[in-house]
Amino acid sequence: MRLSFEHAGAEPAHFDIDTLVIAGWTGRDLAAIEHHIEELEAIGVPRPSAIPLFYRVASQQLSQAGTIEVLGAHSSGEVEPLLMVKGGEWWVSIASDHTDRQLETHSVAWSKQICTKPVATQAWRLAEVLPHWDRLILRSWIEEDGQEKLYQDGTLAALRTPMELLDLLGQTLALPQDGLAMSCGTVVAIGGIRSATQFRMCLEDPVLGRRIEHGYGTCVLPMVA
Repeated sequence: MRLSFEHAGAEPAHFDIDTLVIAGWTGRDLAAIEHHIEELEAIGVPRPSAIPLFYRVASQQLSQAGTIEVLGAHSSGEVEPLLMVKGGEWWVSIASDHTDRQLETHSVAWSKQICTKPVATQAWRLAEVLPHWDRLILRSWIEEDGQEKLYQDGTLAALRTPMELLDLLGQTLALPQDGLAMSCGTVVAIGGIRSATQFRMCLEDPVLGRRIEHGYGTCVLPMVA
């Protein structure tokens, strides 16, 4: 899957992604993770086999389109940092780990595989933000009752660092010099996880005064028995 990104006024950077990993349960507060696991178990979502957990998803599920198609009305997005490697250099953008919440109660891995993962069209070199990574801010908004509402808001200090996640991933997967993309987890949904037909997301860098933004809509396909 080829992705193209604008960056710092230069020519677009192109990434040919052939390996996609969704990192889950990446929070630094293990007590908070356990509490969330218990909440999800109460509604039927299976407990993860490890913390963090690295889900493999087909790379063709990545998309920079402004609309995605979903089956039924039970899916929702979550903004996550997206790491990508090109020529041995790591870059960061954002993606939405759009997930089928109904299917999630049967299999988290299947629920992630079935949905397209929207990706922004801007990226930064990881080296530019790594010194102040914890100060970067993740936000997302959804449309509810005809109004845009803040859905997620938190700093990356809540999540494990990119280098820690890559070190852990490297224990089970040989990290390539090209072609790998990994989302790095997310922050809590304000008011709980829920579906919406419009989703907007942002990664803000308050130190260098810039942001990556992307929005997308969902086209709901009918469930036919």
